[in-house]
Amino acid sequence: MTRRTHSRTARVIVYAVLLLATAFFLLPVYLVVVTAFKEPATIRLSTAWQLPESWHWQSFVIAWDTFSPKLRNSMILTVSATALAAILGSLNGYVLSKWRFRGDNIVFPLMLFGMFIPYQSILIPLFQFLRDIGLYGSLQGLILTHVVYGIPITTLIFRNFYAEIPDEMLEAGKIDGAGFFGLYWWVVFPLSISGFVVVAIWQFTQIWNEFLFAVTLTRRATEPITVALAQLAGGEAVRWNLPMAGAILTALPTLVIYIILGRYFIRGLLAGSVKG
Repeated sequence: MTRRTHSRTARVIVYAVLLLATAFFLLPVYLVVVTAFKEPATIRLSTAWQLPESWHWQSFVIAWDTFSPKLRNSMILTVSATALAAILGSLNGYVLSKWRFRGDNIVFPLMLFGMFIPYQSILIPLFQFLRDIGLYGSLQGLILTHVVYGIPITTLIFRNFYAEIPDEMLEAGKIDGAGFFGLYWWVVFPLSISGFVVVAIWQFTQIWNEFLFAVTLTRRATEPITVALAQLAGGEAVRWNLPMAGAILTALPTLVIYIILGRYFIRGLLAGSVKG
């Protein structure tokens, strides 16, 4: 066999393995979609993998009516916390990469240490703190929590990203009379689009799917969609078409984000991989 034949055979094997792996990982998705379109009376374990005899769209209507307030809570929470964490992380990365001050080599590692603090270890003091400042049970308290927890990773991403910006550009801005915020707004920020895309995708996904803070720091009226889904599927007699339809509705926002911005994600991650 020639080298070209060997290469073609190897490529076929690789693609076959990838297709099998893809099919395997999509099995839960198939089960969720099929169950969501079945009527409640026809959902049985013995026929779980079979296609529905008739497509029951009413599950999505009921799921939307049930979950729309929780979806709104999740959207407000996720968009607000993502935007605030991105802006603060961008400013931190700008300072830590382009400005020198006493103790900067200590501040950055201490800030990154927050990435490795488990949620469970600070849950009780966090609950007490939010209660003392009057934010327990509110979306504002949950937004504050996710912003604080998001600052370490957003700072790391932006610091590595800004390390590639030549110092000569900032020096030229200083000569033109730009100050701290002027340099950021006119020089650094316009070059930050890829970094903001990476941070937005990362933070949006993490916050949207988070459950522990959501279930412990909110009340009934302010709970996000993840808590509502867990409560709906937690009873003894569950109409499984509704949780499955709700899960599909819940997954759509993150899926849309990845479809629209996914091609910029890896590009933005690699943008800060040379320096930093």
